[in-house]
Amino acid sequence: MLNLKKASPGKKEPLQLLSYNKYVTTRVGIISLAGFSMAALSLLLQFLNYGAISVLNRKQLALVQLSSGDTIAARAVDPKERSDEVIKKFVSDTFIKMFNWDGLIQTFNEKGEPITKQDTGIEVGRIDNKSNSRVAAKAYDAAFALSENGGFRAAFLKKLASITPNGVFNGDTQVSLIPRFISEPRKIREGKWEIDFIGTLVTFDRDDNSGRGIAFNKTITVSSISNPEYIPANTSELSKKIYLARKAGLEITEIVDLDLGKRK
Repeated sequence: MLNLKKASPGKKEPLQLLSYNKYVTTRVGIISLAGFSMAALSLLLQFLNYGAISVLNRKQLALVQLSSGDTIAARAVDPKERSDEVIKKFVSDTFIKMFNWDGLIQTFNEKGEPITKQDTGIEVGRIDNKSNSRVAAKAYDAAFALSENGGFRAAFLKKLASITPNGVFNGDTQVSLIPRFISEPRKIREGKWEIDFIGTLVTFDRDDNSGRGIAFNKTITVSSISNPEYIPANTSELSKKIYLARKAGLEITEIVDLDLGKRK
């Protein structure tokens, strides 16, 4: 009887031990789950940090020292991207050089001294037998900013020759392009933009210096290109002119008359 009474409490011990073991297992599971969650969160943060550093490396600001000694801030961008300011300046500079014909060119004598002489023009061929076949030397150099695809630059130069007065090459005539408005570039797709140029082309003659102006309104399409980072010292003069015309990393692929009615 005595032994039987003592046996009952003995049966509870395994139950208590079993209950204690369940408690330990649950606690370890919670700790393990918490540790796994923290490890996963840490891994995610590392990925995010790596991505942020990669973006920063591509777009970080850097100080660039020019040959003049000036230091400017520069920002890295996608190889095909160009800022609106760069596109507008490229179009403006190119058109002013192509359509300002003063009949003069700058060169150097044997001593390396700068001299000014009459521009006799550069032959580019005729569209017909009646038109002029020459363009101003500065216009020829600036036209290297035009694309060569499909013979666009060559065809443009012939058209430019047909509207260039012969008087430009003997000092009787000067022509100036006066810009009035350049629109913000409109992105067509990656690496390609469209921009409007509104101006006046004014012709001055020796006998009539008051000037005759005609509207010069164009829509220009430009595309980004790869450009050499530097010009080798032994590069020919012609190659240097090509590099300088395209140093903005852009080229003109199309020039059409601006439809002012469509833009309103």
